[in-house]
Amino acid sequence: MLRQYPKEVKLVYKEFPLRSHRFSAMASLAAIAAGRQGKYWQMHDKIFASYSSLTEKKLKAFAMELGLNMSQFERDRNTLSAKQRVKRDIQDGLAAGVHGTPTIFVNGRLLRQRSLSGFTQMIGRELEKAADR
Repeated sequence: MLRQYPKEVKLVYKEFPLRSHRFSAMASLAAIAAGRQGKYWQMHDKIFASYSSLTEKKLKAFAMELGLNMSQFERDRNTLSAKQRVKRDIQDGLAAGVHGTPTIFVNGRLLRQRSLSGFTQMIGRELEKAADR
C-alpha cells in the first residue's frame, strides 16, 4: 500500500507489548533502541520471527547481528524516553480498543479484513472520502 500510494498513505506503528508475553516489553524497548541506530525494522523483523522463544540474551544477540553499537543499544533501551514511548503507545492502543497484536487501523477505523484486497478496498474508500471533501 505504501508503494501503491506513496503520497496518500502513511504508516504509523505503535508498540503494544502484550502482558501475557514475558519479554514483549523488553522487545519493544530493544526495537526502539535499534531504531535510534537506524535499524528499527530489522530488529522488529527478528523479534517477530522469534516471538515464541524470546529472551534478553536473544535480543542482545539480534543487536549484535545487526551491527549495533552495543553500549549505545544498552543505554537507549533503558532511557526514560523509550519507556515513556512504550507506555504512551499502550495507552493509545487501549483508548483505540486494541486487545491484541497485530491490530490495524485505517484513518482510525479498524481493518477487519487483513488481506491485500481488504487493505485495498478500505484505503480506496478512505481516498474517495478525502477526494469528496
